[in-house]
Amino acid sequence: MLHYIYGNDLHLFPRLRDTMFRDRADQFKRRLGWDVHVNEAGEERDEYDAINPLYVIWEMPDGTHGGSMRFLPTTGDTMVNDHFSHLTDGVRIESPFIWECTRFCLAPGADRRVTAALTLGAGEIMEEFHLKHFVGVFDARMERIYSLMGLVPDVLGRVGEGREAIGVGLWEMREDVFAPTLERAGIDRATSKQWFHAAFDQSFVEELRAIA
Repeated sequence: MLHYIYGNDLHLFPRLRDTMFRDRADQFKRRLGWDVHVNEAGEERDEYDAINPLYVIWEMPDGTHGGSMRFLPTTGDTMVNDHFSHLTDGVRIESPFIWECTRFCLAPGADRRVTAALTLGAGEIMEEFHLKHFVGVFDARMERIYSLMGLVPDVLGRVGEGREAIGVGLWEMREDVFAPTLERAGIDRATSKQWFHAAFDQSFVEELRAIA
């Protein structure tokens, strides 16, 4: 199932939390060779994990992490603005209608259902919080994955060639993407909505909508 968990509440899900950060270390450090820090516990964490981001996490039947993404409003600190503004000609991406999506991670052996479920979770956040776009940094591998999910980015800037290319893009979740995503995930929309609303106090959601 999908969980929507703010960083301050990860301690309530210790197995899910610990396996997520270890899977991030496996994917980003070992498999992709990114220059990321892995702590003594074998976990990949960065400064943005410390500022209460919203995580969308797929939980496996045994309670471990199957896949996840991390979201932050662009009105605060974000990876795109702090480290990749050279890809946008120095223009900061800041809007209450745009959130940053980073750290797309799949556990070893995760199938396409998990990818589809995470896409669905991103779509629910966009719809329920009345967002217009997500912004994120992507490489050639992730761009292919996004395209397979029907989420082609509006590229704001790119550097490098081939597999070494890094870009910044904007995504939106169009209504016509929901049906095929639900089918790939093997989830009906009622269940998806139930997972979302179970995670949030409705007064909090309404407050976010009022701000937007």
